[in-house]
Amino acid sequence: MQKLKFILFSFLMLLMISGCQTIKDKTDAIIEKENQKLSKYISKHASVLQMDLGKPDEDFKNAKGNFELIYNTKKYGIPCERRFEINSDNIVIGFVSNGCF
Repeated sequence: MQKLKFILFSFLMLLMISGCQTIKDKTDAIIEKENQKLSKYISKHASVLQMDLGKPDEDFKNAKGNFELIYNTKKYGIPCERRFEINSDNIVIGFVSNGCF
């Protein structure tokens, strides 16, 4: 009986560990897709970004003197924030995406 419990417990742990890996793989794929989607704006004029995504929810000048455009959305109640850094020539030079899928 003790052996059966151990085998059952081991099997359940194996399922849980493999399930966690599956979730991680799916999450990594979603993040990669998001990065590919947003990286198309790198080296483009900020007006292209604003034509596609609309008016930003926030914009300000950061410590480096570059503008940051922030777009906030929600999906399934989870907040998503996309930040784009714009240089003095109005060219997108970087982005950060948090909570977006």
